[in-house]
Amino acid sequence: MRLWVLVALLVFVTQGLGAAAAAAAPPPQVVAGAAILMEADTGQVLYAKNPDARMYPASTTKILTALIALERCDLDEEVRVPPGFTGIDGSAVYLREGEVFTVRDLLYALLVHSANDAAVVLAEHVAGSVDAFARLMNKKAASTGARHSHFVNPNGLPDENHYTTARDLALIARAAMRQPTFREIVATKSYVLPEREDPKALRHLWNTNKLLWRYEGANGIKTGYTTQAQQCLVASARREGRELIAVVLGSVGNNVWTDATALLDYGFDGFTRSQIVGANRSVASVKVAYGARDVALVTASPFVWSFPTGEPSPAVRWDVRLPRPVTAPVQKGQELGSLVLYSGARRLGAVPLLAADDVPRALWASWWFWTGVGGCGLLLVRYRNYRRRRRYLFRR
Repeated sequence: MRLWVLVALLVFVTQGLGAAAAAAAPPPQVVAGAAILMEADTGQVLYAKNPDARMYPASTTKILTALIALERCDLDEEVRVPPGFTGIDGSAVYLREGEVFTVRDLLYALLVHSANDAAVVLAEHVAGSVDAFARLMNKKAASTGARHSHFVNPNGLPDENHYTTARDLALIARAAMRQPTFREIVATKSYVLPEREDPKALRHLWNTNKLLWRYEGANGIKTGYTTQAQQCLVASARREGRELIAVVLGSVGNNVWTDATALLDYGFDGFTRSQIVGANRSVASVKVAYGARDVALVTASPFVWSFPTGEPSPAVRWDVRLPRPVTAPVQKGQELGSLVLYSGARRLGAVPLLAADDVPRALWASWWFWTGVGGCGLLLVRYRNYRRRRRYLFRR
């Protein structure tokens, strides 16, 4: 479909980014083989190291497992550990055949304690088998924009066909953090499972994410480790209404914590947020084919962007783009196009543009108007012919 570009409307200096005396903060040096730092709300990437390199995710896989379970199950739904279940290698809560838990309890075991056995029981409950669940995982990952990953199990245990990238994992985590229950679980420091048949069975769970205790504003998300993957961490923190997601893959030992801390500090301290355009701002007026009048276009939401603190204020321009000519009737709030924003040659993003008011079809554009005009014209012709015939008869 041809894209109609109306006009580049404006070039302006973003507000609140005045030249700072201090120089922009240098990017952090991280040990991890791959890493990324992303704004949770906009998806803006603030830092990247090998963001598209294929990496093993280890237990950070469980972010995707939990997201699918939350979308497909009720939290109070009961799950029975299937017959013949013998446990899973690695971190576990040692589920036993016949035990019954709610989906909620299994999610806490999965995300707080990183239980591999809970991952498998949830997968089989949701999809009937691990293979079927893996197909759901790949489909869901792709829907978040994570198109360079492939998953074969719900817990991240080693498999050469089970891989992701730092960028993909950030996108998956960003989608998961939109789920209120997921957010609540990954921010939980400890959880107690209900009474179990074996009084000695594990019930008290402690979150494996040390940043929840160590980093101001930390609110998630998931740790991971295998010999092949090394230390992995998807971390998030929220300060003054701003949330960042840091992904660290293939780090070594305790460097996983310093890597994540350095990334989050860099994001919070090294960038300044600016609202480039507000919500419901009128940016253009366009012709409406067959309409009674033009229609004003207003932004559906604000657009914010993070710029390096200490650098000169950047110029931002925008274009109004319509996928097709606007045709009446138009309803107030109808999405008609987008406002695309640029800094230099770099595309920052886009905001939907909505109709500010209703625009009905013009009177002359209605079929009944022309039918009426035609009918009146026909009556006029017939009347004139009638008068002519009358005059002719009187003359005789």
